[in-house]
Amino acid sequence: MPELELMFIRQRKYMLFLLAIYVLGAGFSSYQTIFLGLILGTILSLFILWSMVKKHRKFTKAADEGKKVKSLGTLTRMSIAALATVIAMKYPEQFHLISVVIGLMTGYLVIMIDFFIQKLRQK
Repeated sequence: MPELELMFIRQRKYMLFLLAIYVLGAGFSSYQTIFLGLILGTILSLFILWSMVKKHRKFTKAADEGKKVKSLGTLTRMSIAALATVIAMKYPEQFHLISVVIGLMTGYLVIMIDFFIQKLRQK
């Protein structure tokens, strides 16, 4: 299995673990709007991560065949972030806006933490 697939599986596992913690926090904590914001942002962040992996697969395949690729999905990622923000602003009694933004950054934080963990394991 290519390294990208293994990375995606690991990172998806970490994000699902975080989502489980957020769900428990939303269910048993008095900070429900904060945890719901984290859940919304992290779910969309997981979708962004999946989208990046999918675009990377297409990019690699096109590069192997000598073709050009239009985009790596920047507009998609920005649209998803805008959608999350609009949802949080439309329903402020349900979702805490700053928590949604932190949840959106979760995927990138997981990528960086996973990178450092793998570098430490290689030594």
